[in-house]
Amino acid sequence: MYSADASNYRRVPLGLVTPVDTDDVEAAVSVCSTHEVPVLPRGAGTSIAGQAVNTGVVLDFTRHLNRVLEIDPAARTARVEAGVVCDALRDAARPHGLTFGPDPSTHNRCTLGGMIGNNACGSHSVAWGKTVDNVHGLDVLTYRGERLELGRGTPRGGRIPEALRALADRVGDDVRRAFPDLTRRVSGYNLDQLLPENGFDLARALVGTEGTCATVLEATVRLVESPPARALAVLGFPDAYTAADHVMVVRELGPLTIEGMDAGLIAALRASNPVETASRALPEGGGWLYVETGGATREEAHAAAEAVATAMKPYATASVVVSDPAQMKALWRIREDGAGILTRSPDGGEAWPGWEDAAVPPERFGAYLREFDALLTRHGRRGAYYGHFGDGCLHVRIDFDLLSRAGIANFRGFMEDAADLAVAHGGSLSGEHGDGAARAELLPRMYPPEIIAAFEEFKGVWDPDDRMNPGRVVRPAKLDEDLRVFVGMPTLPDEPEWAFSHDRGSFTRATRRCLGVAKCVTEHGGVMCPSYRATGEEMHSTRGRARLLFEMASGEVVGGGWQSPEVAEALDLCLSCKGCKRDCPVGVDMAAYKTEFLAQRYKRRLRPAAHYSMGALPRWLRLARRLPARAVDALNAAARGPLGALAKRVGGIARERAIPPLARRPFTAARCSKATFTQPDGMKVALLQSRRRVLLWPDTFSNHFDPAILGSAVAVLEELGYVVEVPPRDICCGLTWTSTGQLDAARRVLRRSLRTIEPWLTAGVPVVGLEPSCTAALRADASELLPDDPLAAAVSSGVRTFAEVLAEHADELRERVVGPGQRALVQVHCHQHAELGSGADRSAMAALGVDAEVLDSGCCGLAGNFGFEQGHYAVSMACAERVLLPAVRAAEPDVAVLADGFSCRTQLRQAGTREPVHLAQLAARALGLDR
Repeated sequence: MYSADASNYRRVPLGLVTPVDTDDVEAAVSVCSTHEVPVLPRGAGTSIAGQAVNTGVVLDFTRHLNRVLEIDPAARTARVEAGVVCDALRDAARPHGLTFGPDPSTHNRCTLGGMIGNNACGSHSVAWGKTVDNVHGLDVLTYRGERLELGRGTPRGGRIPEALRALADRVGDDVRRAFPDLTRRVSGYNLDQLLPENGFDLARALVGTEGTCATVLEATVRLVESPPARALAVLGFPDAYTAADHVMVVRELGPLTIEGMDAGLIAALRASNPVETASRALPEGGGWLYVETGGATREEAHAAAEAVATAMKPYATASVVVSDPAQMKALWRIREDGAGILTRSPDGGEAWPGWEDAAVPPERFGAYLREFDALLTRHGRRGAYYGHFGDGCLHVRIDFDLLSRAGIANFRGFMEDAADLAVAHGGSLSGEHGDGAARAELLPRMYPPEIIAAFEEFKGVWDPDDRMNPGRVVRPAKLDEDLRVFVGMPTLPDEPEWAFSHDRGSFTRATRRCLGVAKCVTEHGGVMCPSYRATGEEMHSTRGRARLLFEMASGEVVGGGWQSPEVAEALDLCLSCKGCKRDCPVGVDMAAYKTEFLAQRYKRRLRPAAHYSMGALPRWLRLARRLPARAVDALNAAARGPLGALAKRVGGIARERAIPPLARRPFTAARCSKATFTQPDGMKVALLQSRRRVLLWPDTFSNHFDPAILGSAVAVLEELGYVVEVPPRDICCGLTWTSTGQLDAARRVLRRSLRTIEPWLTAGVPVVGLEPSCTAALRADASELLPDDPLAAAVSSGVRTFAEVLAEHADELRERVVGPGQRALVQVHCHQHAELGSGADRSAMAALGVDAEVLDSGCCGLAGNFGFEQGHYAVSMACAERVLLPAVRAAEPDVAVLADGFSCRTQLRQAGTREPVHLAQLAARALGLDR
């Protein structure tokens, strides 16, 4: 799992240490030094240039050495351990009105140690500079065991300081001549910090050394005043070139941020995420600048942003000013997810980093972009870009062919020409992410021989044995060596059961999606990745699992193919929540990968008991529906006693779980007067000619466990003038079979159901789903199970959520609402988050007079069969206890808990909280139909 970072490169480490304290670090380095084994200090593993992978012992600081040790508001400094996450430091500084200035797009998972290693910058470097500008002191450990406290004006004496003074005296004039006058120069070592005019600052000289010189244990960093309020002016231009041409005008206005985006990024976002809405708020244009302003109040910040928009009217085609925090967050997410968005096209096309973040003087940025695009064309490559336009720094993902020798030769040629172009404009090969394996070989194109020799001497002073992350910055590896997709070519037959339509039908292509963006190892926000948040283990992150699957397909390190115990262990705690499909900027769909793994692993083999009990649940429920009501009562009573305990043990169900009680009569067995149970050809002509027909999908869970929800939905839809029709027999989307990898059965079940509702699909009658997981399965999974079946395509485009129907009647609903308004705490189902979105739900609730608080709680933890399976109960409840259950317990008694998903409702019921409700029930109540 540590053989890759966020770059193109792969090296399998010799071992991994997760030190608990600095004594552990010293002990580990001492052992490595004794045995002459390389050492790689590593943060979150989000490095894009390949400096966080190597053949050596990895020191992972993120697990334990991750504390903010001290905040000094008066001195405006903080003392932190190397593994502290950037956002954790910012959160600790916030109560004092302070923040840490550098904020890369990975700010919610990157570590300070990693930022120091790469000399990270982020969006606010225009105002607050790079990491090097914000470091006061470092506590470091050398490979030979020397512990040093470093800072500005380090006292004389000691081997390392004296050797570096001598180096500075000898090469000072060369440094002054050769180093470009550029705010975003990150390439090479910071020899300029050794100069007398810069205070001979050894701490800052070590920033950006990429773990090649010493291990950072602690850091004392500068904090800056954070404006209490911020606003965003988004400026639209005809194209990105024109946007870049005007950054100097914007800089004169003194903003906090000047970020830029090309139209290609927005096109990729909309194509890959159809439910995304934030980009619709962008002003007209083909290139945009994000200009952030600050103020003491929201009004003051907004006024400053309006002043920017006004000043730029002669240059920009249009502008939008936003100061609402939620709207700003949504707009910033576009920019921050850029690296992932551009990595994959909807048809499975791949793009890669490499020439990722060159920087030139901002006044030359427009000219540089034009020549850069010409360079892409000359090499037959395409790339969409974004970046820190205010600092002349470009981020781009390019469609390199890294799977063939000819493609790799083209990659090398482009990289060499791109380096020459950046240098010709007075720029740096790297403006933020460092050199690593991607660009270090090109440094002689930027620096003269005497500077390259000085870099080697600088490293030799710190690391005479050349054991600290060797092959990076000096004496570098070749930029076309160790390319992970080439050296990790799959040996596993690529004959998937799942269609993988977004990866051109290839499972191994799907395993290449993960590029280590690492949004899955964050602690808060979104749905991804619940099992990582519950355990803190890398193998239970989306990234960790994706890498294991990649290695499994390669077969070099992870053997056994589909029978690999390591992959099975990692996937066992995957909830199949699909949060990654939406939250991962690259669109990794671990639920689909797990389905494929289970399908292949158990092909013609005996399966776990839970696959037969819960995987085939709809089959058992169809049998139960034949029972009379008294027999159902007896069955429910037995499930609560010794027979239930035996059934759970035999069925692979956790003993801590209660078996949900069956409804006395399923909805489809009740002769509801408000639903039609016959096929269209047996209906009255008037009904056939009706324009307001809908087909209700009576999903297995609602039908057999919560039939009242279906009844409420029928009442509401009929109140709105719809003729509600129901299939003549039970139907099923096949989800329980799909999630357990029983794809042959899932296809049979789905195909039979689609044939049942074919008359409605042919007539174009909308299919309305109430259970989010089933509705999402119809919209997204049906075409993956039956890619060549036109009925699967028809149901995918024809299915609608109950909320989507209600949202079309928002004005009518407002007029029909009776009684006082309602308050609700809303738990959005994971599959709804991933496949359907919740915008329609918010609109419907607003129209119904519901004051809704939508929880940012992630997965409830039950996740279909997951939380019921033996061995999963603790993780299941840990997921629920993160946000959901505490929020529900703290809610006032009159606040409804809205949970459309049966899993969510079951988790809440079994946790002993109040009875949850479905949107259909809330709507019926608001319209006075529940009497």
